[in-house]
Amino acid sequence: MISARTLPPAVQRLGQDAAVTFGRFTAPARMSPTFLICGAQRCGTTSMYRTLSQHPGVLKAVLHKGVHYFDNQYERGMAWYRGHFPLELTARKVERAVGYRPHTFESSPYYMFHPLAAGRIAADLPGVKLVVLLRDPVERAYSAHAHELARGYETEPFERALELEESRLAGEAERIVADPTYQSHSHQHHGYLERGRYVEHLRRLEAIVGRERLHVVDSTDFFTGPEGPYAETLDFLGLPEAPGTVFERHNARPRSPLPNSLRMRLDEHFRPYDEELARWWSRTPAWRR
Repeated sequence: MISARTLPPAVQRLGQDAAVTFGRFTAPARMSPTFLICGAQRCGTTSMYRTLSQHPGVLKAVLHKGVHYFDNQYERGMAWYRGHFPLELTARKVERAVGYRPHTFESSPYYMFHPLAAGRIAADLPGVKLVVLLRDPVERAYSAHAHELARGYETEPFERALELEESRLAGEAERIVADPTYQSHSHQHHGYLERGRYVEHLRRLEAIVGRERLHVVDSTDFFTGPEGPYAETLDFLGLPEAPGTVFERHNARPRSPLPNSLRMRLDEHFRPYDEELARWWSRTPAWRR
């Protein structure tokens, strides 16, 4: 059997374009997401996505893990967005099998950082729940740099990229707000420090969607003892536990050790933000215990 992944990229794109077109035309007959994994980047979102996708009462997005509608594709409209999710016919079949209405979701980690995404989500998906994963912001920054370097979105070594971040990101969020069609390469790909100031982004989400619709997962706890954090996530989503879940770690990239002097400097940079996070979260994150 020929796998879609073995087809030439041009053929894969044609197939995806046809599927998206079909999805747009059938949008009224499709599900809307009931929850989103909205960040943070390089904090285990892919692992959580694949774990939740195993649940019998969860249907994942049809084409992509991350649709990126509320950040970079918003001008395409809700019909385009709903075209990425399962048909209601599928949902009814699953409902008969499991005895309750299934959920559907996607995972786009840029939603947490994009200045307009939260407002768009609140307007278009009233009641949707948001799942956020957090890890040591020093490790997150270093991992993000390796990720962007491997994808060709970064050309500078890590320490130089940190030095450039302020100038790269200067005014970019304001430009996005002023012109919602504007897409900033640096804002999306070069926010190594800013994306790790988690409490700022969580407070923005809280102000727009409400604290009760936010669930935060400590990635360290999820990777070292996944059963507890996963059960808490299912409880937040209103889903029963699912025996036989397989927990795996995905998207880890090999990289050289971070120099200790740089690690210490970054640790001090993030300390006040982590302390504010602990107060907001009412718990000490794993990397500060």
